[in-house]
Amino acid sequence: MQIVLSAPGGLTVEAVRQLLASASDDEHTQLRVTKGGIAYLSSGVVGGTDIDGLQFRLETWAKGSGYVGRVAASDEVWVMQIYNALKDNWPNPPFDYIDVY
Repeated sequence: MQIVLSAPGGLTVEAVRQLLASASDDEHTQLRVTKGGIAYLSSGVVGGTDIDGLQFRLETWAKGSGYVGRVAASDEVWVMQIYNALKDNWPNPPFDYIDVY
């Protein structure tokens, strides 16, 4: 699952909800955005590893923390926080690392 931020209408609250729901809370996870505007969740590579080609990334969410998965996707406040982080930082983030708290 990914969100194409560069496409008109690509970023929606529902798209963010589906992206969050698509991940497992059994692994560390990080939301990353490529320079081309593709937002995706990475569970294999997180933190400051392999960041070439990224426009920005959010903090790594520790496994078991509840930031991804179906429960996280049902939390309206959390979904809006992530939606706003993407909307406010694409395409010109002030930093390459964004903290949503």
